This record gives sequence, structure tokens and C-alpha cells, in this order.
Amino acid sequence: MNRHDVKALQSIRHYPCVSLLAPTHRRAPENRQDPIRVRNLVDEAIARVRQEQSARESAALEKNLLAVVDGIDWNRTLDGIAIFANEHIARAFTLPFSVAERTVVDETFATRDLVRALNRVQRYWVLALSEKPTRLYEADENGLTEVQAEGFPMTHTGPGGEEPLPAGRGVNKSAIRDERHRQFFRTVDDALGRVLNVDPLPVVLAGVDRYHAFYRELSRNQDRIVATLTGSHDSTTPAELHRLVQPLIEDWNSRQRHDSIAELRAAVGQRRAADTIDDIWRAAQEGRVRRLFLEQDFAVAARISDDNLSITLTDDRDAPDVVDDIIDELVEQVVLTGGDVTFVDNGALADFQRMGAMLRY
Repeated sequence: MNRHDVKALQSIRHYPCVSLLAPTHRRAPENRQDPIRVRNLVDEAIARVRQEQSARESAALEKNLLAVVDGIDWNRTLDGIAIFANEHIARAFTLPFSVAERTVVDETFATRDLVRALNRVQRYWVLALSEKPTRLYEADENGLTEVQAEGFPMTHTGPGGEEPLPAGRGVNKSAIRDERHRQFFRTVDDALGRVLNVDPLPVVLAGVDRYHAFYRELSRNQDRIVATLTGSHDSTTPAELHRLVQPLIEDWNSRQRHDSIAELRAAVGQRRAADTIDDIWRAAQEGRVRRLFLEQDFAVAARISDDNLSITLTDDRDAPDVVDDIIDELVEQVVLTGGDVTFVDNGALADFQRMGAMLRY
């Protein structure tokens, strides 16, 4: 799953669009019940569609929905699954977190958990500094994948690396070695810069203290480095390196969320934020939401006004003019207008009615 997948689903406006969400399990025997649970959701969705369409009218949707469910490998799921189908398309995505079981039949797909996955599954770079060689890894909570592009992996081939240092009376080998190391790590930094221009993720720097010092002295990508791991990792396996760096990125993420919520509190005090669902909805429609904060399981049904600028909350999710999850619509609108969405733990926004938004103006 990537941002293109999510945007493609969010662009669809066609009734009925069916979204199924369910918790799943990574291992047996717990995962044996997952297909049964999802099949029950399929039956529920088809029954709801059949209330408004004939069997003939809903045949294409039902065919697509059953086909995508039949294609799921239940031995390779994660903690949740999201399934989307209408008469034209059908997609299924595994999720690295559990979701509340639900069936949504609407004009649009319920993609908020896909957005949450893109934001929650923190991707980052690991730059393992070494003479032989420096390696770059793309990383997330599931592991490391070595990058073989832009010159990576990169070996110091010059004097002081694979070549011997010059000899002779008066030659300062130490100074030459240090300067060659600087040149090598400058080349590394230039290559990392090209990678960051395409995908500007946070960077974890790994290596011995001496290499850290050389690299930080000359790096033009200092602002992307969020954590460091000291020690030689020339022989460290990717799995072991991931075990060492993942807690560092999780600590950084935790600090970022804490600081963001503190920033939200300050913005509310300065009237640069919205903290009620009505105000946030209107600001999102006007393109004014810079950053939306949501508790991860917050969902509510609502009716949308004719001018699209206000909503009325309701408990009647099955009414024909009710949007099953107005939060999903809100997330899509914020992303569409260039805003960011941050999901936080349940209870973290209790003082903000479980949501808040920092505004552009």
C-alpha cells in the first residue's frame, strides 16, 4: 500500500461503495476465525446493498467483493484488514494494527485506516557509516531493506581506505587519513541528499563515534537526523540492526506526538486551532486545516448539510442520508487540501473531544 493507492480510492464517488474492516491475527490458531469473521461482514454488506438494489443491480459488486475476499492469503495477514469493493474495483489491504470490526456502505470508501497506516507505520532511513561499506536501509517497524541506488552501498576506496596512505619523511598520515575520510563521507552525504530529495524521511545514523564526528562535521542533511546508534556495525545483520534502531525511532515518534499535542494546546489558547467537530469540519471544507489530530478509534455518524459546511451528529448509522463515519470524510478532505493527519492513542485528546486541528489561518 502507498499514497497512490489511497488517493485512488479516495477519488472514487460511486454508490454503493462497500468498505469492510476487521481485526485479524498473524498466527495460528487465532487466525482460523479470521475468514469466518470477514465472510460474516460480506454477508452483512450484501444484505444492506440488497435493501436498496435488486440482485441483478448488485451482481457486479457482489462478484468483485467475493473475488477479493477469496484471494486473501489468511496465513500472511497482520493485525487488521481493510477491504474495498464496488461494481468496478475491489482491493484488500493488510494493516499493522487492529481495527474495530465494521461494515460501511456509502458513496465513498472508508479509507481513514489506510491514512492511519501511512502515518502510523513510520518509514525512515538507516545510514550505517563504515569504510567497507557504508550502507543505506529503508526501514519501518517490520524490518530493513538495503538500498542499492545512488551509489549505495559505498566503499572508501581511496588512501586510508582500500588504498594505502602515502609514506615518506614529513608525511602526516593522520591528517591525510582524516581528510580522505571527510571526502568519503561528503560523497556519502551527497548521495543521501539525492535520496532525501525524493523521499524526505527521518534518518537514524549508525556507526562508531569517529565516523559520527566526521559525518556531522560536513553533512548538509543534519536536519533529517533524528537518532544515532553508536558502535561498529560492519558485521551486524539487518535483522539485528533493526532490533537496535527501532526503539530509537519509536522514542523519537513519542516525543514528536507529545510536542505536537503541546503545540495544539498552545494554538487553541492563541485561537489558531479548532477543537470541536463542527468547527473542524467547516475549517476542513474551507481548506484551512494544516494538521488534524485524531484518537485512533474515534468514529461518529452524521448528516452533512446541503452546503457541505456543517454536520449533525446522529446515532442512526443506517439511515439513507447518514454518513457511517464522518471522521473518514474529514480525514479525506484534510488530505485532499494538503493537510497532515496525526493519529494518537485513545484518551490522548480527552481534553479536545477526541480531536483537534491546527489551522493555516
